[in-house]
Amino acid sequence: MKSSGSLISVVIPTYNRAAVIRRAVESVRAQKGVSLELIIVDDGSTDDTESMLQSMEGPITHVRIPHSGVSAARNRGIREAAGNWIAFLDSDDYWLPGKLKEQLRYLENESPGVQNHDRYLICHTDEIWMRNGKRLNQGKRHAKYPGWFFIPSLSLCLISPSSAVIHRKVFEQVGTFDERFPYVEDYDLWLRVTSRYPVGYVNKKLTVKMGGHADQLSASIESIEKYRLLSLEKIITSGFLRGEYLDAAKDAFREKAAIYIKGCIKRGKDQEIKDLQARMERLLSSGSPDHEGMRV
Repeated sequence: MKSSGSLISVVIPTYNRAAVIRRAVESVRAQKGVSLELIIVDDGSTDDTESMLQSMEGPITHVRIPHSGVSAARNRGIREAAGNWIAFLDSDDYWLPGKLKEQLRYLENESPGVQNHDRYLICHTDEIWMRNGKRLNQGKRHAKYPGWFFIPSLSLCLISPSSAVIHRKVFEQVGTFDERFPYVEDYDLWLRVTSRYPVGYVNKKLTVKMGGHADQLSASIESIEKYRLLSLEKIITSGFLRGEYLDAAKDAFREKAAIYIKGCIKRGKDQEIKDLQARMERLLSSGSPDHEGMRV
């Protein structure tokens, strides 16, 4: 689809969130002073999501796909998007008024106090975290800021999809969400993004992240770390990284692999240990990309 100027395409992926999606949609409609389109991708919901969406007034591009996971849903939204700028909002999260206007002014170098910053192709905002109706305090390690932060991103995600606005050029350069990843798909994307682009930051709490829902995607720490290792292996072998970034990614892989192996030892997963050790030896000793190493 052709892209259009300062239009922001808002992509909401959803799966069985009929009880909360109206709040997310209304928070998008409360965004004033910007031109936007709303794209909702229903990832094969089996609850009342479809009828809920049909009952909503106003223009909505509603796409339904077979249940394929959040990455596939977001990627379908990206393909449907007409705007140069793409914003994501998880269907259980919501935005405060003015969120998109603040970000667009910042990204287009029109925000007071930041006129001299370099032109960014992505920015995020500060957040309010909620769990089971109670506000959570963010730790220092989750502090958000602007600039280049690939190396800190090796440890944890510093960008929430629901807070980000991204120019479509970024996806053309680094790719979209990896649909093979059931976990840490955002970690995987942000590694690719932050290795190539600085990230802008609007220092206002304009995104509300909700937690504690019974239907939220959950996984064991072991599963999460397994896919973080796969993500690191993928970017190390991708040819994206050079010099300090490549060395830091290999160090992160080495550290996370050691922790993962300890867990495998406790669980008696001898073959998995052997496979990971072989991958680690090949990955860390080779100076050239080897895409055959990664298996999801």
